[in-house]
Amino acid sequence: MGLAWTLAALATAVAVAAFANWQERRKRPLGNPPLIPYTAIQMMAIVAAILMGAHLVSLLTGQPLTSRFLR
Repeated sequence: MGLAWTLAALATAVAVAAFANWQERRKRPLGNPPLIPYTAIQMMAIVAAILMGAHLVSLLTGQPLTSRFLR
């Protein structure tokens, strides 16, 4: 994945997380729960943003990310 695709995926993940946060905080009438689990969507978008951020660092520095546990 190139730099442009990584930046686009990072921006999309941040936008989805912000939208899910806004929907979760919205006032609703009592007894009217949301039909979509916005908290789960927000958590998945945050994980995707963290992964894209790590991939972006890897692209910009030229060093692949390696595990500390598998040496």
